[in-house]
Amino acid sequence: MGALTENHRCPRRAFSRLTDALATVAIGAAVGAVFTFAIDEQPAGALILAAAALGAVLAAALRQAIGGGRI
Repeated sequence: MGALTENHRCPRRAFSRLTDALATVAIGAAVGAVFTFAIDEQPAGALILAAAALGAVLAAALRQAIGGGRI
């Protein structure tokens, strides 16, 4: 082993990766649900759930595409 370089990064632990992934999915779901309420005053429950699921999937895909790693 040698000295640490300027670009050294310690590997992330499983708990850190899990909390990042859950936060991404939760934020995406919240954005999807809020967007549904912005469009319709009284949306059906299934529509809110579908929008939240779509928001979560899109947020996870965007995070993976940007380079945030696998979820």
